[in-house]
Amino acid sequence: MYMEKGVYPYFREIDSHQDTEVMMDGKKVLMFGSNSYMGLTYDQRIINAAIEATRKYGTGCAGSRLLNGTLDIHVQLEKELAEFIGKDEALCFSTGFTVNEGVIPQLVGRGDYIICDDRDHASIVDGRRLTFATQLKYKHNDMEALEKELQKCEPDAIKLIVVDSVFSMEGDLANLPEIIRLKKKYNATVYVDEAHGVGVFGRNGRGVCDHFGLTDEVDIIMGTFSKSLASIGGFVAADKDIINWLRHNARSYIFQASSTPAATAAAIEALHILKTEPERQERLWDITNYALKRFRECGFEIGDTESPIIPLYVRDTDKTFLVTKMAFDEGVFINPVIPPACAPQDTLVRFALMATHTKEQIDYAIDKLLKCFKELEIIK
Repeated sequence: MYMEKGVYPYFREIDSHQDTEVMMDGKKVLMFGSNSYMGLTYDQRIINAAIEATRKYGTGCAGSRLLNGTLDIHVQLEKELAEFIGKDEALCFSTGFTVNEGVIPQLVGRGDYIICDDRDHASIVDGRRLTFATQLKYKHNDMEALEKELQKCEPDAIKLIVVDSVFSMEGDLANLPEIIRLKKKYNATVYVDEAHGVGVFGRNGRGVCDHFGLTDEVDIIMGTFSKSLASIGGFVAADKDIINWLRHNARSYIFQASSTPAATAAAIEALHILKTEPERQERLWDITNYALKRFRECGFEIGDTESPIIPLYVRDTDKTFLVTKMAFDEGVFINPVIPPACAPQDTLVRFALMATHTKEQIDYAIDKLLKCFKELEIIK
């Protein structure tokens, strides 16, 4: 139906590098649909690192990390990530999705419990489904609801709380201080997905756990390279015993081909940039605060976001697709969010910022979006 109406919004082709402007359908479009929060995907230093690694190691590893696919740069990246995140050791996977898919089933078994926020990412949902543990969910960021689920658990069983640090559609943060309080009260274990937190929050982008000063209290932290680290892949960081167990048991690690040399080297270089150029993170927050203020002043409904992810609520699937198309025609790329990524009454378009956006680009986009929202009577 949406294809026939000409408003189908998926698999749109980009024929240029990813930056604040991209080429699509032969014209320049402002990119506000990217997860490249640090704006590093076209950084020449990262490109050069990927090229040099390809020259040295080739285009692939032709095997899993367990067998013939471990390179010295894989080990280097793991050591640097462990130090950066603040855990004993880290383990790198070929994608962020397969971190959650492979790690979560190895942490709980029959007679145990896994407790998730009902807006956790799909990779957490899929990882949860692969376990034999009793699966419990609590209403989004509702700490009373979380405590009620914990009270259902057998006191001596493993109780694994799994939560996104930054929720990828709504842009709000998990209430980690309260989650840690409940962890201690009920002797639970906490697993935090920092996919949208690394690079954005914490000291030099160490994430939301660091932002709250709770890294030591969080048992397991995962992250991805496909956002602030300008590559592809993911990692999990924890104490050495957990990492050693995962190294020999996580199926999406031991049975999956290892990350390419180019992707690994790119992530290493991006990590170095995060650590040495704090002005990028400062710039991101400067424009984020500017955009949040402007959206609110213009009357957009943006919920409880506290991040560069800004949801613009539409609350109608047809209008969500239509406003996405109208914005594109005005030169603004945004992403529609409909079920199952959100509840039917919570459809939205997702506006995401990069450190390399300018205030002029933001002003242009907000003005065009305001025009589209008013035309569709989303804003009266």
